[in-house]
Amino acid sequence: MAPAAFAGGGTRRWFGRGESQRADAQAAKDAAAAAFYELDTAQRDLRITIETITAVDDSPPARRAAEEYHAFGKRIDEVSHHYITAVDSHDLDRDDLDGAAAARARADLTRAKEELERVKSDLDRFAHGLAPLLQTAETQLARLAPAVERARQTLLAASNALDTVRAQGLKADDLAARLAALGPELTKLNQGAGKHGVQDTIRRADDVRRKADDVRSEAERLPEKAAEIDKRLVSLRTRAQAITTRAGKVDPVLSELRRRYSAACWQDLQRVPEQAAQSVRQAEVKLREAQQARDEQRWADATSLLATVRALLNTTDEAVSAAGDRLQRLDAVSFDRQQEIERTRFAIRDAQRLAMAGRSTPDPRHAGPLDDAVARLDRAVASLEGRHPDWWHFLTETEAVRRTAARVVQEIREARGGAGG
Repeated sequence: MAPAAFAGGGTRRWFGRGESQRADAQAAKDAAAAAFYELDTAQRDLRITIETITAVDDSPPARRAAEEYHAFGKRIDEVSHHYITAVDSHDLDRDDLDGAAAARARADLTRAKEELERVKSDLDRFAHGLAPLLQTAETQLARLAPAVERARQTLLAASNALDTVRAQGLKADDLAARLAALGPELTKLNQGAGKHGVQDTIRRADDVRRKADDVRSEAERLPEKAAEIDKRLVSLRTRAQAITTRAGKVDPVLSELRRRYSAACWQDLQRVPEQAAQSVRQAEVKLREAQQARDEQRWADATSLLATVRALLNTTDEAVSAAGDRLQRLDAVSFDRQQEIERTRFAIRDAQRLAMAGRSTPDPRHAGPLDDAVARLDRAVASLEGRHPDWWHFLTETEAVRRTAARVVQEIREARGGAGG
């Protein structure tokens, strides 16, 4: 190509001052083009940054960043227009380009380059200031896909768990309804963050995952729950039968109490057989209702009814046991009252020793209740001197005296423990 360059009448002179100025102008044009390219690249990168931030963050700082970015856009359009105008205004390839024209071109293009570089520098500083917002946004975006995927997988696991328990003959209708209610939320997850926002999508995914996981967990426990309810039904039926049998033995015990002790010792037990029978009947009704709830797989109702049955039988059991226990205790104390008296006096003396430990006189707060306890015990013992002593009153009084002594001991220990601390 070199020989062709010198052929014909259009051949340029390649040496001299004019060509040097043309080369300088061309260099300025190349430098301006490079600055234009760098600014354009920086603007594209920053646009991605702003889109990332605003997709996640709707806070005032994020909104201000978007506004500043748009303001930069106007500046960039302005300096880009100046650059393009400068390029279009000077044809550096003209054969008749003189030195003055080349100098003007160089000056205009250099000025355009400096404007481009100045805006690029400001843009870089602005982009650097966005680093915290960008990091937060990228962290949120990094959570988005895994959160949505976990929600989908948990929904699938819940659905599979329901299928498994249904295959075992368990309906789990309430769990199925709860899972079905998550369908619209899954639709929104599938529509994506572009429609619903990143933060709302992450929150929705976490909420769906949590609720679906609850369904899965409850479904997996359902066979165990059904087996436990079946076991409790059998156990409580057996217990109700046993209490019925024991309640039938209360009347002979009451007869013995009436024959050997005064009315005050047994009159509060008169209605135990009737109350026991009534409570057992109530328990049996509730058991049948619990069985029906279990058959219909109304698990919460079955559990609640079984708790009612248990409470009824506990109360009945205590009442039935009370008669036998009363006779046993009355027999023991009427045969040997001294053992009960000594047991109670020991409790008082033990409290008195503790009250006097390290003191010359006891604290009145402790001495008063203990003196009253001694007097109360003496009155209880004296009450036994009649022809038909109220042994049950005697026992309740000695119990009350021992409770008083125990309370004083507790108060002394708490006071000394606090003082020691």
